[in-house]
Amino acid sequence: MPAGKAKVESKSSQKAISRSTRAGLQFPVGRLHRHLKERVAHRGRVSSTAAVYTAAILEYLTAEVLELAGNACKDLKAKRVNPRHLQLAIRGDEELDGLIKATISGGGVIPHIHKSLLNKKKAAKQGNM
Repeated sequence: MPAGKAKVESKSSQKAISRSTRAGLQFPVGRLHRHLKERVAHRGRVSSTAAVYTAAILEYLTAEVLELAGNACKDLKAKRVNPRHLQLAIRGDEELDGLIKATISGGGVIPHIHKSLLNKKKAAKQGNM
């Protein structure tokens, strides 16, 4: 080997870097790309950036829901997130509530008491005066 020449590694000897790592994401870009290609009509042609974008959106939404559910869990003095905490988090946020229309099994209902059922004692006192 001549002096001063650096050894050039071939492509096959380099360690593989996943697309998720390149994009700085936790969600699997390759798996999402595969699933997107299965759903597209025109011979499975999907841009590689579409998979990265989809993974980023899913990761953001997951982080948002988990943060809100964690806050609900903390408020209820629990140490583990359960479906009730997810329900309270999603239904408590106006935008997520509009986005997620699904029923959460084991989530219960959002606490709500109608206004007409409140303040009966105050109304009765004012009527007697």
